[in-house]
Amino acid sequence: MTPTSQPGPVMFDLEGLEPTSTDIDKLNHPAAGGIILFGRNCQDVEQVVELVAAIRRVNPALLIAVDHEGGRVQRFRQDFTRIPAAARYAEFGREQSARLAELAGWLMAAELRAIGVDFSFAPVLDVDCGISEIIGDRAFSRDPELTGELAAAFASGMRRAGMAAVGKHFPGHGAVAQDSHLTLPEDPRPLDQIRARDLLPFRRLIRAGLEGIMPAHVVYSSIDAKPAGFSSRWIGDILRGELGFDGAVFTDDLSMAGAEFAGDYPDRARLALAAGCDVVLACNRPREAERTLETLERTPVSRPDRLERMRPAFSIDRRGLLASAEWREARSELQSLNERTEA
Repeated sequence: MTPTSQPGPVMFDLEGLEPTSTDIDKLNHPAAGGIILFGRNCQDVEQVVELVAAIRRVNPALLIAVDHEGGRVQRFRQDFTRIPAAARYAEFGREQSARLAELAGWLMAAELRAIGVDFSFAPVLDVDCGISEIIGDRAFSRDPELTGELAAAFASGMRRAGMAAVGKHFPGHGAVAQDSHLTLPEDPRPLDQIRARDLLPFRRLIRAGLEGIMPAHVVYSSIDAKPAGFSSRWIGDILRGELGFDGAVFTDDLSMAGAEFAGDYPDRARLALAAGCDVVLACNRPREAERTLETLERTPVSRPDRLERMRPAFSIDRRGLLASAEWREARSELQSLNERTEA
């Protein structure tokens, strides 16, 4: 197949350290929109640089992303700065906390941009409620205002490195104990309560120009029987209508148990797109990713401009970055924060 000039609606993963012949067929598929990289795709920084270059050679239109928010969720570790968990920044005074969050967002994004990765699925905008182990210290705070303030600082740092931000998990995963990787959680709270707490960080970052959002595989049963990422009520009426968001909406991984209610992978993908998502993530099941691509072969992205906003604002030379005093000082400061946390 000949790759298209613009990305399609499916983002998927690769099996190893370099593209296989099967991977190359998928990279060239008309429905291919992007690649999400995992830890299994990283041996060291030189290998990842070559992997990204190999993807670009096959299909330069694809977006390349990774989950690299920091703390427990940081896919690349060898040769990369360890980014602290989001909850660590709030341990300082407000001004210092925001400065550290901005610094971490810049360093994370700069290191990824320097190897050719377009964006990270960050920051987490969930408000911690003290009951969700899957969120926990991935959230910036239990205070929704402080969560929004620190997440906005982190996203500002990302943009300083030329990287778009993706807020997750809309409208908030922090109030359910269950893990949506393993089951379909239900949050029974009324909409007014969610508006007054969980939506505050999303409102703040949307006003500041947030480029992307990932909905949660959670059912908010007082609003809709379908999880947020498959709900036109959540995506169309509330996210796009009430909150005025006009960026890209990426599903969470369709392989998660929280998506199984919708049927097989093609059914999950169709339902998510019909609800208003722009891109579906089909990960960790290569054959199911193929089926999803085949199903959506003639389904164009309805608003290509939204995906264009996910592209980096400028390039970063890795050699120049590592030689800069700014990188050395930022890395030293975050390493000190990690050591303080461990102590």
